[in-house]
Amino acid sequence: MKRKYIFTAALMGSALAMTSCSDEFLQEKGNYGQSSVIAYDTYAGSNARLNDVYSLCLPDEDSDPSWKSPNTGRNDSWLGKSTEEYSGFSSFTDPRTIVNTDGTGGTRVIDFFHNKQGDARENPWGRLRNLNDVIRGVTNGAMSQEDKNKILGQLHFLRGWCYYNFVRWYGGVPIITEVQDPVEGVWTPRSSTKDCIQFICDEFDLAAELLMPFTSNGGWTASGDYGRPTAGSALAMKGRVLLMWASPLFNRSDDATRWTEAYNFMKEALPKIEACGHGLYGEGNPGINATSWAKMFVDIDRNPEALFIKLNNTIAPDGRPDYSMNSNWEHEIRPGNAMGGGGKEASAMLVDMFPMADGKRPASTLTYTKLEASEMEYNENMPFVGRDPRFYRTFAFPGVRWAFNGDPRGENDNPYNGNAYELWNYVWYLELGDAGNAESGDSYAADGLLGSKRGIYVRKRSDDLDVNASPLYVFTGSFKQSGVPYFEYRFAEFLLNYAEAACGADQMSVAVEQLKRIRARVGYTADNNYGLQSNLSSDKAACMSAILYERQIELAYEGKRFDDLRRWMLFDGGTGTVSGAPSSWNLTGWGGNTCTWLGFKQLNGQRRDNMQFRTADKYGVGGNDVNGDPLLKEESGAEPRPKAIDYRKELEPQIESLKVFYQNNLVRKRNRGDEDDSDGNLLTINFRPEYYIIGLNNAAQTNNKNLPQNIGWDDYNKPGSKGTFDPLAEMVAAE
Repeated sequence: MKRKYIFTAALMGSALAMTSCSDEFLQEKGNYGQSSVIAYDTYAGSNARLNDVYSLCLPDEDSDPSWKSPNTGRNDSWLGKSTEEYSGFSSFTDPRTIVNTDGTGGTRVIDFFHNKQGDARENPWGRLRNLNDVIRGVTNGAMSQEDKNKILGQLHFLRGWCYYNFVRWYGGVPIITEVQDPVEGVWTPRSSTKDCIQFICDEFDLAAELLMPFTSNGGWTASGDYGRPTAGSALAMKGRVLLMWASPLFNRSDDATRWTEAYNFMKEALPKIEACGHGLYGEGNPGINATSWAKMFVDIDRNPEALFIKLNNTIAPDGRPDYSMNSNWEHEIRPGNAMGGGGKEASAMLVDMFPMADGKRPASTLTYTKLEASEMEYNENMPFVGRDPRFYRTFAFPGVRWAFNGDPRGENDNPYNGNAYELWNYVWYLELGDAGNAESGDSYAADGLLGSKRGIYVRKRSDDLDVNASPLYVFTGSFKQSGVPYFEYRFAEFLLNYAEAACGADQMSVAVEQLKRIRARVGYTADNNYGLQSNLSSDKAACMSAILYERQIELAYEGKRFDDLRRWMLFDGGTGTVSGAPSSWNLTGWGGNTCTWLGFKQLNGQRRDNMQFRTADKYGVGGNDVNGDPLLKEESGAEPRPKAIDYRKELEPQIESLKVFYQNNLVRKRNRGDEDDSDGNLLTINFRPEYYIIGLNNAAQTNNKNLPQNIGWDDYNKPGSKGTFDPLAEMVAAE
């Protein structure tokens, strides 16, 4: 007899009343909740329910990792700190602890499957129930088919997005497409990963088909619809899913058919995506010092780069969280003496890894060794000299202008108003013995930063006044009221996905063309082959290495790096073994080691430290207040600080001036990033092989006693046993 399955975690939706919706899509987000079926007989009512679903499903770039926002570029303690972008061990990389299902004797694994169990709206399966409810309501409503298609296309996009965020972490999950009430004792089983991938692709195919009539002529025509996914958005998301399925994480044998499927699909999809108004922002007009690239992140005027974007607003928080949608990114990255949140500190590993101005890797980096080293000398004591144009828009260091619309003077000891703000975050010590000690944090920084300082600041995605004369924030002594959007998916990422699929399908020349297009946008030209080496069209491993390097640079601090490290198993090259895993889990493609094949130095066994620039020994020590800067003391004999680098002007003369100042006055110092043990021994990254595909937190298994656990993780419902669900199997084994 055929069984009826209902997944018990599919919680009831909310019963909040429907209110009016904003004219501007998701600039204000109302809570429209579950409502009468009559609402689905009108476009306004159905659209209100759709906007409620958006408010539940869009990424939240200011939160710690969650099922819908696994990483958005922040230095969170799970994902951001598992990459080269930040230092400080994450729960996944800390060699001193083990991540497990319930936290006993270790750290409880993050829950992307069943978190917020008691919240029907925030619980992932409650959100899916809400989605299914709206799909049913719109389908059965009395609207015209054209109006139904417009809304259903967006709903199927969001359902595909929700399932993608499950499968990327766990492999196969229960597929539920109907509204189901929780009934004791019945449940929906986990489908195979392959079946889930097909389901997700079908959702995006349907979304594209339904949205094509509305968006294939340059995108949405009504200004209030900007921000909604287009048919091109759906096609691009399907491309991302197919690439994940072809990558080593799920394709251990390097099955060529998966790469070919991804490549053929994206090749056909590209012109359709462009017909929907998507493309590289500023293509053909890089501007001085990659101005267009920097402005891309703060332009909300039908930005072609936006394949999947979350809009925000500047409405002050006033107890109506559904209407106040502020981004906190600008506040978090701005230095403390600019009235920011103190800034985010970039790791020295990534700073040192960025390309030189000729597009090649610094010779000193031991990563990406199949890529040619630059002939330009890299001086680690002056890392700002001769770098890729994106370097200057990604990082901030002592001696750069970083203007904003506001005046913090009088609030702190910063001598600059915002319009002329300069960052001078060099440091000094109270005792010379501390100046050479990587463990010492007893340093003070210039211009009133004092103890609130970072060695190298993250500047990426900043609403820089010199780039955007009409800031998207309201400066009220801070940057918290910011309407800067969050790009979950940019067109540049699609080109990189296309390049990666092309390389995997042995179409390296196509892959190289995408790299050239991306690099041309920031100012590289054909004069030096866009900074690319000549053998990428003939050497598959070098080509793939170049693509992954480009992804790391182009998408830095956008929350994409951890996914790339997982997909390519770059912590250990895929050589680790998982307890209880069958032989099909062994990596047989790429020579059995993706790191060796790529020429990539595995992250396991390495550590990430930070850098700071301290005053030279000849200036002695300083004080612990704003007057303690030894360079500014009259008796120091130091020359005045040069004017900070202004990216609106020619860069080279300014770089030379700052270079001289560094040579005469500052010394690079290693600052501890990743922790030491109790005896002072340097610890290194240890990402365990079972973390590539994580296990279910015990909360999910507690809620559903029949839910099987992934291989390699303790089965909470079978004490003493490991999981039996195989996320790499083509079919689900019978229990």
